[in-house]
Amino acid sequence: MHKQDTVTAMTQDAPNVTTPDPTTLRRAQSEIKAGNFASTLEALNLFARSKDEQTQLLLAACLAGTGKAEKAAKIFCAVAAAKPTEQHPLQPFTDLLIELGKREESLPVCRAAIALTPEDARVYDILGSILVQMGAFDEGVDLLRQSVALRPDNSFSANLLAMALSERGDTEECLAVLEATLNKNPTHAGTLSNMGCALSAMGRMEDAFNFYRKAIFYNPTHPQIRLNHSISLLKAGRYAQGWTEHEWRLKLPGHSNLPSATLMPSLGPDSDIRGKRVLITQEEGLGDTLMYLRYIEPLAKRGAIPHLWVPDTLGDLCRRVNGAAIVQVGGDVPEFDWHCPFISLPRVFSATDDAMGAPVPYLKADAAKIREFAALVPHNGKLNVGLIWGGAPRPTLVGAYMTDRRRSMPLETLAPLAQVQGLNLISLQKGPYADQLQTPPDGMTIYDPTDELLTMDDTAALLMSLDVLVSVDTSCVHLAGALGKPVLLMDRFDNCWRWLHNTPTSPWYPTLRIIRQSKPREWHDVLETVCAGLRDMARYKAIRSAKA
Repeated sequence: MHKQDTVTAMTQDAPNVTTPDPTTLRRAQSEIKAGNFASTLEALNLFARSKDEQTQLLLAACLAGTGKAEKAAKIFCAVAAAKPTEQHPLQPFTDLLIELGKREESLPVCRAAIALTPEDARVYDILGSILVQMGAFDEGVDLLRQSVALRPDNSFSANLLAMALSERGDTEECLAVLEATLNKNPTHAGTLSNMGCALSAMGRMEDAFNFYRKAIFYNPTHPQIRLNHSISLLKAGRYAQGWTEHEWRLKLPGHSNLPSATLMPSLGPDSDIRGKRVLITQEEGLGDTLMYLRYIEPLAKRGAIPHLWVPDTLGDLCRRVNGAAIVQVGGDVPEFDWHCPFISLPRVFSATDDAMGAPVPYLKADAAKIREFAALVPHNGKLNVGLIWGGAPRPTLVGAYMTDRRRSMPLETLAPLAQVQGLNLISLQKGPYADQLQTPPDGMTIYDPTDELLTMDDTAALLMSLDVLVSVDTSCVHLAGALGKPVLLMDRFDNCWRWLHNTPTSPWYPTLRIIRQSKPREWHDVLETVCAGLRDMARYKAIRSAKA
């Protein structure tokens, strides 16, 4: 049955009822979560005079979702006025629009709510945060300042402002806001943790740890605080403690549905895992999996039977990993003795001689594909340079979306590469950022073989015909590093823990060079260094070609 027919039908047999029954409400909620606002509004209009709060909020959501912002705001604000200390009812609605990838559509109802209730700081928090997510930093920060002015003793609003300032690159003012908040509420664990995050992003690691210790003292079982602490430990290279602390992520939703009782324990000198089937499961991004495939061979050498359960794009690549007894794509949970998410493998091996896993290269491209994909790149004696300038935006996930805004750049930023002699620029860019190839910078010619790259196995084969990969922080960096290919990583200021702090090299990938922003969101210096490095590599290749 068509969606609209389904929603309309739910009220046909009771047109005069002023309050919907529970079944009708549940069906309306389900339709709204799917983004079917117009058809659900038609059904709920029959109950517009109901005094039931849930009915009114569902009606408001439908009104807002169909562009009737002022009418929706009146309902949201009326409900909010009766509950001034609780979450504003606009919050779950805007969260829903974010999940639906419709962030911008939340702006009119938020602005209408501010116009109706200019003294309600909660609405400033909601709208300010959404604008910051969208990159409208100045307006977002101004709104959050107004929220703090309306309730200066509220730690939540102050922390939102601090994080927004950090996103805008105002790191010192971010710290000042957090310090002022702690002066008023020195035991607030969330503020202490955010101070640790901000200091860690700035590279002030010891200062960050001091604040994390206090946060954990006041709230020792908060999984997000413990996870944030672990990330800073790993960024500082304190791996043994960091991997153990990183297990707190498993207490957050969405990491694993497998029983904790069968989570693989850490290995010690006397651990005997011979004959044990270990189910290794995908957890987060592809980069994580590619990084931790280095532990499959050590696992097999100890007599275990590694059973890898991975996405389809990694299937063929994983089948060539030494020690991978079984590689499963899709399907149901198989039998196992222990299960282990890929990200837990370093913790399993942290007290062993295999703490860093198998040496690079621990991944191998398919020989036949290497020959096939070699035809996709030029063979003119110039340096073949793979390019990736954007990650996966994932706009429905707030944290991932904002991280991508910091790590990615427009193709136009790479314009200086067009002035470097002796290069063939070859795009490996996938996803929305690839659309920018239609309007490349002036003077830039980019080969684009990406239509042929259907899996990571294909990309691995193409990488073997390149001289170097130049990329922002994406899964392809891990793939090239694991294959032993040279990589120039264009890294953001508040870099991922994997690339440590204040070092141009990586213990994980010896062929990788890190070129990091010196200021948030500023790529100019990074591109200067990349161009200089590529000039040297191009000259060296030309000299070798001349001697051959």
